[in-house]
Amino acid sequence: MVQPIGMFDSGFGGLTVARAVIDLLPGEDLVYIGDTGRYPYGNKPAAEVQRYAHELATSLVNDFDVKIIVVACNTAASVALEQLRDTMPVPVISVIEPGARAVVQATRNRRVGVIGTVGTIDSGAYDDAVAAVDAGVELISAACPGLVEFVERGQTSGHEVHVLTERLLAPVASAGVDSLLLGCTHYPYLARVIGDVMGPDVVLVSSADETAFAVKKLLEESALAETEPRKGEHRFFSSGDPAWFADLGSRLFGPELTNAQGWLAGSGDQ
Repeated sequence: MVQPIGMFDSGFGGLTVARAVIDLLPGEDLVYIGDTGRYPYGNKPAAEVQRYAHELATSLVNDFDVKIIVVACNTAASVALEQLRDTMPVPVISVIEPGARAVVQATRNRRVGVIGTVGTIDSGAYDDAVAAVDAGVELISAACPGLVEFVERGQTSGHEVHVLTERLLAPVASAGVDSLLLGCTHYPYLARVIGDVMGPDVVLVSSADETAFAVKKLLEESALAETEPRKGEHRFFSSGDPAWFADLGSRLFGPELTNAQGWLAGSGDQ
């Protein structure tokens, strides 16, 4: 029996990571849970996000028998990753460390920026991750409340989005960074607007592809990779309205996400 890769996010943002994993590992099964019934996570207390993350991860293990968990949510990873690694019976990885490595590799002037939710930025997770990769890089961080909500509504362009993005990114834009890490998996959907605000000389770094490579490496090193030639099966779940998740999700993700099923919060806890 093929064990799937498990992945969760507060909503749609993690679909950028799912897309990268599916493209890189087409023979692997994947189960994705979007916690749209309780999003956004970025402005919630850390203890509450930790509880949500534990419920989602436990469900992936108990209900779907996953072989690895990908925390495809920067906010959840920033406050719950170590707890999940200590309590889950399968390997757990996040988008934070791969993203930090990628932005450090991209910089030329050794000054990089990261944008994320209030919860992610306040946690200091990216400060620690970048310092662990290269302590000589200067990191400028900015919280961007409101951007996730635009993506969750399917609004990824327009004057309103541009004005808010310009205001929120002012600290990193004025700091002279040459590389900007999109420290929330929702933000790649706003890459065109963010790129317009930051200008053509700033490299935008998404952690999605780097996370997919990290998943591949971990599966191979743990002898968990699927070796038989096959086409993977992908299942998507939502704690909110599955029909809405499938509709907006398919527009953001691609035609594979035409169906989504409901997921009940706390269903995996024993």
